[in-house]
Amino acid sequence: MLRQMKGKIPAMTVEAAFDVFSAAAPAGWRVELIEGEIHVAPPANGEHEEIVSELSGQVRDHRKDLGRYTCIGLYVPGASVTGKIVPDLVIAPKGSFADTLEYHDPAPVLLIAEVTSRSTGDNDRVKKIRGYARAGIPVYLLIDREADQAVLCTVPFGEDYKRKVPYKLSEPVPLPEPLGFELDTGEF
Repeated sequence: MLRQMKGKIPAMTVEAAFDVFSAAAPAGWRVELIEGEIHVAPPANGEHEEIVSELSGQVRDHRKDLGRYTCIGLYVPGASVTGKIVPDLVIAPKGSFADTLEYHDPAPVLLIAEVTSRSTGDNDRVKKIRGYARAGIPVYLLIDREADQAVLCTVPFGEDYKRKVPYKLSEPVPLPEPLGFELDTGEF
């Protein structure tokens, strides 16, 4: 069958293929373009969402002036023309994404948090760190469920963060200014 179709399917860029996958993805599925590769992930499990909810709630409790965004698309630099990422949680000043765009400039972002899943953990630990550092995201918080730790990445420089401090889940994580409060990971 494929031999018969050879030459009949027009070539498309990875960005065009991403748009096709995004449009066809079932509700709740996440499609991301990371360093020139398309990644499709099923909806998160309950434990994952409980952690994201707790993170969001603690930010709300300490910083009512900041917006907490889940399912917001961001452009991040990468190997492809555009990287299109949907982080688990984005913290930015309220109103930063008050438009009709699907993907946004990451300039106003203060913190991105990712909670690992078995299917996407390697992206969170490696590729997304590079993309978030390239984009100048000041704070990347990785909740690594498999390693039972929270890794606080700060001071983006090139394709990495100069500071990466691991904390055991259950220990408080001191979030730097402009957030300026301790995150209670005992709730995770």
